[in-house]
This record gives sequence, C-alpha cells and structure tokens, in this order.
Amino acid sequence: MHRHFTTAASEPLHVSLVAIPEAVVSTLSGIFDVMNAFKIMPLPGSEPRQAPPFEIEIVGLETGALELASRVPVMVQRSVAEVDMTDIVIVPSILLGPNGWRKDLHPELIEWFRAMHGRGALLCSACSGIFLLAETGLFDGVDATVHYGYAGDFGRTFPQVPIHPDRVLVVSGKREELISSGASMTWHDLVLYLIARHAGATAAQAVARSFALQWHQDGLAPYIIFEGRKDHGDLAVQAAQDLIATRFSVANPIEEMIRCAQLTERTFKRRFTSATGLSPIAYVQRLRIEDAKRRLERTDASIDDVSWQVGYEEPAFFRRLFKRVTGLAPGAYRKRFKIPAYAQRHLPDESVELRLGNSQRQT
Repeated sequence: MHRHFTTAASEPLHVSLVAIPEAVVSTLSGIFDVMNAFKIMPLPGSEPRQAPPFEIEIVGLETGALELASRVPVMVQRSVAEVDMTDIVIVPSILLGPNGWRKDLHPELIEWFRAMHGRGALLCSACSGIFLLAETGLFDGVDATVHYGYAGDFGRTFPQVPIHPDRVLVVSGKREELISSGASMTWHDLVLYLIARHAGATAAQAVARSFALQWHQDGLAPYIIFEGRKDHGDLAVQAAQDLIATRFSVANPIEEMIRCAQLTERTFKRRFTSATGLSPIAYVQRLRIEDAKRRLERTDASIDDVSWQVGYEEPAFFRRLFKRVTGLAPGAYRKRFKIPAYAQRHLPDESVELRLGNSQRQT
C-alpha cells in the first residue's frame, strides 16, 4: 500500500526524478527545486524542525554527470540499480527526435519502472515523459495526456493508450497511481497535485504562492494552436486548404474551396472530412478562431471588430464559437494572453499580417 506523509511520519516520501539524455533540463530542475523546497521552507504552521514531506533525488542508469538534451549536465545522485523502493517516480519532459520517439532505448529503466510500480510506487510523467512510461505497458487501456504537439506521434506509437491532449492532468489506474500531465509547463499542476495529495492543500497553496505557480484549471484548449492536417495525400483537398489559409474570412469560403478543388460539393465535403478529420465548415471556423486569437493577443480592437475582421457579421455567434473552441470567452482570452504594454513596444511591425483578413471581409 502506498504511503502518505503525515506530520507524525518518521520518514519523508521518497521521490525518484529520472534523468536520461533526452530529458529537458528546465522541467527536471523545476520539479526538483519545488519538491525540495520543503527543506528550506517548513510546512506552514509546523515546527521549524518538522521533517519535510519529500526526499527527492535524481536517479538514472549511472551516477555522476549526465548531459541532457540541451547539453546542460546534471548530477545523477543514485543509479536505479541502487533504488529498491521508492514512493513516487517522475519522468520529466523529454526531447523527441525528428522521427519521433524510438522505443527500447532504455530497457533497464522500463524494467525498473515496472518493479517500482509493483512495489507500490506512483508513476508520473511530465509532458512528453509519457513516451518513456508508456513502454512499460502499464498505461495500456488507461487514460493519459501529453503535449498537444506530440499527440499524433504518441497515438501512432502507442495506439493502445487513450490520449487526451486537451487535459492538464490525468490520474489513472486502480490505485490512482498512473499520473500524466500535458503541455510543458503543466509540470506545475503535477507537482502541486502531488504536494496536495501527500502533504495537504495548505502546503500546496504555500508552495504555489512562493513559486508563483498556477493551476491550469481552464484546461489546455486555450493553448492549442490549430494546424490543419496536410499529410493526407489528397491533392485536391490540399489545394483547397492552401487557398483558404489566406481567404478564410470571405463571405462564402466553402464555395471557394469547392471551386478550387474542382469537385462536386458532395464529393468535396466527403473527401475533405476524410483527409483532414474536420468538415469544411469546422476547418474554416478553426482558422478564423486562430486568427481571432492573434488579434486579441496583439491588438486593442474591440471584440465586435475582431469578429468582423475574421469573417463573422454576428459577434454573438463569434463569442459562442470562440468559447466553445478555446474554453474561454474572447475577453478572458485577451486578459490572459495579450502581450503586455512593456513588451509590445519592442515588437516588429505586424500590422500587415493582422490586416490580412480585412481586404477579404464582406461589407
């Protein structure tokens, strides 16, 4: 049975943070610093000498200096061969090569993960770290998440794992022992979750304030950048996609796409949906929303004006669609993502790009 830290616990929970050459140093060091903070920042309300809830160490195949993906070395404190028991295993973000993830790079680690899981440990991944954990087979048939940019590659590599790139954190398994976090900075959510689960909400809130960490409670939909699929091999559909990429705000975009593809309406819609995974109208909507996001981030145009600029004459419809796609109302999206004034004055002139749709819109 997995242990939980209590104020009366004689020993802290042991956390093994896994270092491999493909690991991203910022995620690894961030997780280490936050979970190690209790050694220098006692639990709120506790005695100054209260034992910290976690004992975290960096583990790997061999001890000593290890150069990570960005060529920054870290010190591996213990080899996994020396770790017979641990409470929490965390695999940080890893950098995938141009051809995606190569399986069987670290068979010793895979066996160690399985052994630790069998002895009661939680298995956790941050972002793309799920690629390594998925090799254990323990995630087969259970929900997980990953950075949305890696979702397609992950689905092809591990089709037996249901993947949800729009979710911040997924807790699965019979013991809720298989935990994955999504896009890069959601390691914040992973660490805060582990602290809340094992040391309590007060401790998690104190750490969040000290490090200015945030729970991504609105999900990852606002962060996802739409890129229409073009690797389908249907040249007629691709021609229509290329056309509409700069003409999505015209009054009748579907008609223009059909003319460009030189297909009947029925055939075009069937082939387009099959090739891209979206209906033509849904595809156009995603292009318009993506452009609207840029305008909300970079301009002071009113929401009604943004609606008109991207092709919608009815702002109320635009607002509903925007929230459905991103999970946020346009105003809330702007508040979160708008580039601050102190940074805007250093930006290059993007007015030409942002006026792109203006010449296309219907008067």
